[in-house]
Amino acid sequence: MKIAEQVTFGGSGLDRAAHLRGDVTEQERMSADPRARCLLLWRGKLLVEGERLELLAWVAPTHALVTEGPGGEAETPIFLGLDEDGAPIFAQDISAWQAEGQDLTGLGGFVDRSEQQHPDLPKGQVFAELRRIMTRLSPRDAELAATAKAVIGWHASHRFCARCGARSEISQAGWQRGCPACGGQHFPRTDPVVIMLITHGDQVLMGRSPGWPEGMYSLLAGFVEPGETLEAAVRREVLEEAGVRVGSVTYLSSQPWPFPASLMFGCAGEALSRDLKIDPVEIEDAIWVSRSDMMLAFAGEHPRLLPARKGAIAHFLLQNWLADTLD
Repeated sequence: MKIAEQVTFGGSGLDRAAHLRGDVTEQERMSADPRARCLLLWRGKLLVEGERLELLAWVAPTHALVTEGPGGEAETPIFLGLDEDGAPIFAQDISAWQAEGQDLTGLGGFVDRSEQQHPDLPKGQVFAELRRIMTRLSPRDAELAATAKAVIGWHASHRFCARCGARSEISQAGWQRGCPACGGQHFPRTDPVVIMLITHGDQVLMGRSPGWPEGMYSLLAGFVEPGETLEAAVRREVLEEAGVRVGSVTYLSSQPWPFPASLMFGCAGEALSRDLKIDPVEIEDAIWVSRSDMMLAFAGEHPRLLPARKGAIAHFLLQNWLADTLD
């Protein structure tokens, strides 16, 4: 696709400056740079501001929440890279904050509309769920948000060495963990996932998972297995979930998806028939949707069908399918 990288989180050309990650002296210098800024995350939510919460909010790397943490002990901030003007950009997790008296009702839900205001931060700067605001962010803020959320989420779930079980330590400015016991080195994980625009004539195959809002369907998707090509994964997943055999498969676009750490590979596939045999263990339902019905769904005028979530690559692919701009 000529517009493949216009997908949400599609990239903004961020200079990640990987050559500076192992330079402790340079990291200290950048932390003291008056232009430097740090993005705070709390339980996977990002600090944002603005009338529509459309802007990432920043603190200085010297802020107490960065240097000391909510409990008085903070790990090394994650170095995200350099902005256009060379300003260093960092991210820090402050999930130890207990958020007493805050609205916590939405945490962990399919849709989290709650916001949390830290008492040591300016009014109007709140923690919000990335899924809720991702389409409002600029391409640069979206890339920074996705990167910070994925890397910090990896640290939260990989604090111990996978080889010997000892507690590991952050190194390489947050892009590596080292084990002081056995010398093992561990790196941020990204899980490859195929998501498939499967068509047969003017109809597209859609599925839904249990727990989704009523009427919500999306493209089928699944993890790529070891030793498997993207094309093979597309054919296997569609056959397993919906019982549909797929012929030709082509790659369209990719999307980092930090929920928690996937890279979505958008592919197009041609179904060999419309016969469905749904595996209820894999999905709740699957249907064929005509182009005209999908247009009604995207316009919000379909009586039963909701469109895929805005910002997700499924929405991006379907939108371009409807506009005939997949090439």
